[in-house]
Amino acid sequence: MLAHTIPRLAVLLAVLLGLAPLSPGSLVSEALAAESDAVSTPHSQATLVTDAESWAPGRKFGVGLRLRLAPGWHTYWSNPGDAGEAPSVSVAASGGATGQAGGIVWPTPQRLPEGPLMSYAYTGDVLLPMVLVPVRAAPGQGEPGQGEPGQPMLLKAKADWLTCSTVCVPDHADLTLTVPAATAGSPAAASAQAPLFAAARANTPVPSPFTARISADGVFTLAGAGLSPASVASAWLFPTVTGAIDQAAPQTARVQPGLVTIPLKPASAFDPRRPFDAVVVLRDPHGQESRLSVQAAPGGPGLAAVVALPETAASPVPPGTAPIRLGQMLLLALVGGLILNLMPCVFPVLAMKAMALARLSGMAAREQRLSAVFYTAGILVAFAALGGLTLGLRAAGASVLWGFQFQSLAVVAGTCWLLFLVGLNLIGAFEVGGRLMGAGQGLAGRGGHAGDFGTGLLAVLVATPCSAPYMAVAVAGALEAPAAIGMVVFLVMGLGLALPYLLFACIPRLADLLPRPGPWMEVLKQAMAFLMFGAVAWLVWVASREGGSSGVLAVAVGLVLLGAAGWLFGLSQRLASTADAHHGVRGSRFAGFLALAFLLVTLALLPGLSRLKPGAQAADTEAGWESFSETRLADLRRQGRPVLVDMSAAWCVSCLVNERLAFHNQAVLRAFSSRDVALLKGDWTLYDAGITRFLRAHGRDGVPFYIYYPSGRDGTVWPQILTPDLVVREIEGSSGPG
Repeated sequence: MLAHTIPRLAVLLAVLLGLAPLSPGSLVSEALAAESDAVSTPHSQATLVTDAESWAPGRKFGVGLRLRLAPGWHTYWSNPGDAGEAPSVSVAASGGATGQAGGIVWPTPQRLPEGPLMSYAYTGDVLLPMVLVPVRAAPGQGEPGQGEPGQPMLLKAKADWLTCSTVCVPDHADLTLTVPAATAGSPAAASAQAPLFAAARANTPVPSPFTARISADGVFTLAGAGLSPASVASAWLFPTVTGAIDQAAPQTARVQPGLVTIPLKPASAFDPRRPFDAVVVLRDPHGQESRLSVQAAPGGPGLAAVVALPETAASPVPPGTAPIRLGQMLLLALVGGLILNLMPCVFPVLAMKAMALARLSGMAAREQRLSAVFYTAGILVAFAALGGLTLGLRAAGASVLWGFQFQSLAVVAGTCWLLFLVGLNLIGAFEVGGRLMGAGQGLAGRGGHAGDFGTGLLAVLVATPCSAPYMAVAVAGALEAPAAIGMVVFLVMGLGLALPYLLFACIPRLADLLPRPGPWMEVLKQAMAFLMFGAVAWLVWVASREGGSSGVLAVAVGLVLLGAAGWLFGLSQRLASTADAHHGVRGSRFAGFLALAFLLVTLALLPGLSRLKPGAQAADTEAGWESFSETRLADLRRQGRPVLVDMSAAWCVSCLVNERLAFHNQAVLRAFSSRDVALLKGDWTLYDAGITRFLRAHGRDGVPFYIYYPSGRDGTVWPQILTPDLVVREIEGSSGPG
């Protein structure tokens, strides 16, 4: 056996010796024949690649720019979005063949929100493919031997691209690659880089089999057989023209049999008379995506028709975020406003509500109704102003949601000071709304109605940090609907908030159930002042979250100044009623002047509050909770862990109550531990683009918002009012196999 083996080893040794002149570098060069040498920059690496090992005349040849981008960096699509610039690549062949590669066949990009802007971009290992059809060069032209059979083809490429993260860096590369000619009659041999081209082709849009249209107000529709809620779980699009739509605005797709509707927000480059070109991505319930190249013809249903669509929303979020009919939206707004009366946010206003109800029992029927009308008018005016401001800012491109104003330290401080003044009034430091300096009964009546109106305004101001059950869906619908419909929804919500007082005022039997006026009313009024002072303490804490210690100091200084102003105003009132009319009037005017001066000094503090830096976020210090990020959520879900996401804010009292009563409960903590639940907290006290995007993606426009992701399953939205039993039941009930 050894006699036969030795000759074979000798032959193998001779073969190896024959290959000895080839250096290791030359072996690597052959292995990488379909990829050029790399041009490296600090944040990317560029090479020229081909999908075949050799070329043949007339045979299509895939060539492309390959970019390996550093983590956290990206480059752009043909439409870069709100910022950036598309890459440019030119590839020309010389040597044994000539030819110019066509334009980039663009794969479908990702949507990358960047603050208030949206970019269409690529990350990671990116291939921008092109197609080249080599033509054999004419004999005797150019370099010696050019055009002769078997000559290699030299590819030369010039590439320019932007590599961006928090900054953008322009990069350039000159790349060359020599491709050998194919042996006559031999089939094309795929290169090691061919899978990159296959992946790019799979991610490249194909012509749409469906009919696409776009209305004058930006409603995009895709119609055809095969479209249904069972086949389309979510949908979105990328316009091919920059500036045609507000690219950062949410795209809430809606599906009914044979139709997908995506309301868009037209921008300056949108022309309703011309076709609208876009790439549409349809994702089925199993996560598979179809990428379609479409040209939408002008026309189709407008936004008013879309609002009333009853079909399921095409969104990968739990039920409850589906589109609703206008009538349902108004009913939810009314019920949400009614429940808002019971939310912890409104507790500070209970003082004024209690006093108003107490006054009802001593009024004539006409005065009762007028009081209710003025109180309701104050609420409706406040809701109209807040709704109009929110809708206006949204129309201007700002990413604002319900309660956004409390993300401003100036608003928090102003509300804190206002509630402090109301508390001083209730405790008797000064009087507002009664007979002042001998005014007659008519003026007192008007003052009382002005007080009813002001009570309504303040009720809305204090209530806006929170979102009641049913109210969240109504607010989300209002912000996505046309402005006129949105305003109607806000007003109906205000009507719900005013409804209990209206019922007591307009139904005599209910008013008769209230206790009769008496000395107890003064005691109740003074006791209710401490609800106001409790709200002041809460808002001082909110100020510490938004402005740090400097914010607390500014708010505290304002409280001292306002305390002095209130005391001086009360002193002026007492001096005005003194027996010595001459000295009393002079002293009253001087005290009133000082009170006004202290008030103006306090108001002068407001502009400087916006320049203060925020304090530390509590989410970072709570045991067991991590700060929310979409990346962290995705990582935890990939690991198979159940995840609870809590979106809250320091100015949301309902959020704080839920956290103290539900999440700090021992049974809940044991359930978290036993199921290894990952806890993510998004703090929306100050504006956060990631949290805003997450809320809007789930059809919510305010906090609190809770969503629980069981291991390996889609998320379930929890109610806005939590109990320990509910939390434990949701966690234990979702722990079984999906």
